[in-house]
Amino acid sequence: MTGPPAPRLPPVPDAGGRVLGAGLDLVHVPGLADQLAVAGSVFAQRAFTPRERREAARRARQCGSRPAEHLAARWAAKEAFVKAWSAALHGSPPVMGHVAWHEIEIVSDPWHRPGIALHGEAARAFAESVGRARIHVSLSHDGPMAAAQAIVEAA
Repeated sequence: MTGPPAPRLPPVPDAGGRVLGAGLDLVHVPGLADQLAVAGSVFAQRAFTPRERREAARRARQCGSRPAEHLAARWAAKEAFVKAWSAALHGSPPVMGHVAWHEIEIVSDPWHRPGIALHGEAARAFAESVGRARIHVSLSHDGPMAAAQAIVEAA
């Protein structure tokens, strides 16, 4: 039995961009929490900006969760971005030998949509190696796992 045809949606306009690279990463939240809890460890300061640490703490208070869940999603986003950036280079050497992780900052807009802000050497190296490009990122966490996807798109 068939019913009426499904309504057709209008086509999405072509924005002209093309995917240069995509990356996906998965992080074990308890493992990251253990790393953050090591006495004297500077991992959090090397990996995350003060704004990222404040945002993770704020989101944890709002959601009734732990900051490690939000930091794990941000760490996954940084890793996913580096994978997408490396994929965009089509066979060139990996990009992170000299770029500090805190120079890749996961930011949120007023509606909590994630984005990436590049600073310092990371911003320079990205612009030099990829040129003008848009970075899309999506974060998620559930239970013991956090995940993120990043896409580098030609501008």
